[in-house]
Amino acid sequence: MMPHYQLPQFHKRRLGLALMLPVALLGAMTFPCQLQRATAQTPQAPAGQNRPLYIRGKQQEYNSKTQVATVRGDVELSYPGRGIQATAAQAQYFTRERQIVLSGNVYVLQQGSNSIKADTVTYLIDEGRFVATPKSGRQVESIYMVNDNQVNNQAPGSAPATAPLKKTNQQR
Repeated sequence: MMPHYQLPQFHKRRLGLALMLPVALLGAMTFPCQLQRATAQTPQAPAGQNRPLYIRGKQQEYNSKTQVATVRGDVELSYPGRGIQATAAQAQYFTRERQIVLSGNVYVLQQGSNSIKADTVTYLIDEGRFVATPKSGRQVESIYMVNDNQVNNQAPGSAPATAPLKKTNQQR
């Protein structure tokens, strides 16, 4: 095998990328469809814009043939470009499918306030969408912060104001 300093520049870049992926990426895998699921959306980045995804764990591996990065043990994920933080027992990032799958006691915090708790959470990067799946016989939990001030600044407990209905020919 040729020493790294004698490799052409293109091969050096590929080698560098292969060495960085386990640190920078997580993988996603498809799980069988289950009865209960919850979904949520996150803001998407403009097309062609690269943003860092940070993943920490006790063990990391990357399979260059399948292009899957796997991180195990006290996993912490941070995706600041989309306001996502998460913890799990395991995380996988499938680069081809552009999905991140978090599994085992998953907790996801979105935009600092909305949250998801589940056994498995799949994040579809291109769609900016989460799909949460519980353990068999259990449920997922999502908490969303709702801004009540957007409802015409009304007093608490009052009904929302509606525009008067237009009379149709049948009502006249």
